[in-house]
Amino acid sequence: MMMQVSQLARFNAASAAQWHPGVVRDETAHGEVFTSMHEASGAAFALALAQDRMRSLAPDPLADTLDKRAWLWVQDRDTRRRTGRPYRPGLPRALRHRLIHVATENAQDALFAIEEGLRCRDLAFVIAEIAGNPKALSFTASRRLSLAAERHGVPLWLIRLDAARDLSSARMRWRADAAPSPPPRRNPAAPGIASWKAGLLRARNHPPGEWIMRDEAGRLCAEKIVATVATPDHGDLADAVSGRSLAAY
Repeated sequence: MMMQVSQLARFNAASAAQWHPGVVRDETAHGEVFTSMHEASGAAFALALAQDRMRSLAPDPLADTLDKRAWLWVQDRDTRRRTGRPYRPGLPRALRHRLIHVATENAQDALFAIEEGLRCRDLAFVIAEIAGNPKALSFTASRRLSLAAERHGVPLWLIRLDAARDLSSARMRWRADAAPSPPPRRNPAAPGIASWKAGLLRARNHPPGEWIMRDEAGRLCAEKIVATVATPDHGDLADAVSGRSLAAY
């Protein structure tokens, strides 16, 4: 009986530690999103996380009282060349008119613009895109961004395009890929809502996990992906003479 109670307590603790939309802790101040250069999943997913954070911090999430401050989007030259500049009509309606876009020539200038943005409390959040693993984005530079975000209360989502997972002080690290959209409810010819297969790679207070996430009317919805363990097939180990598996001997 005591063992069952202990197992239930551990299960409840693990369930409470699982990430889910609406969770806002200090670690959400600096996050990284790894994604492919060939799709816009990283930027869209980062914006969905930013809106989820703002809604969670609002006094009344159902009312129109979300953060009305401007927000910053920083791109270096390589990301602009491969993914293009932000398309304002394609942004969430509540964010279109408040975008401040900064275009830099290289990663070093981008990091300077990001840090300056994090020091400005008049910004709601900062989104940034950097391609690959430039030398300027060292662990020391990452640490400076984390400290600035935490000290001034301006969250940062740094999108790492086609980058290896190097050393970083980011509190949360995600992997985001495009996922099939569900069929539209009314018009079959209409485009589906944005969907991602998102994996939490590292977080201070949450275990890793995978979700199918969707942005439904400005609200982030997540469906946990439960890992399944395939049963080994030992059919190729059968003894041709006796018909019994070799594992039986």
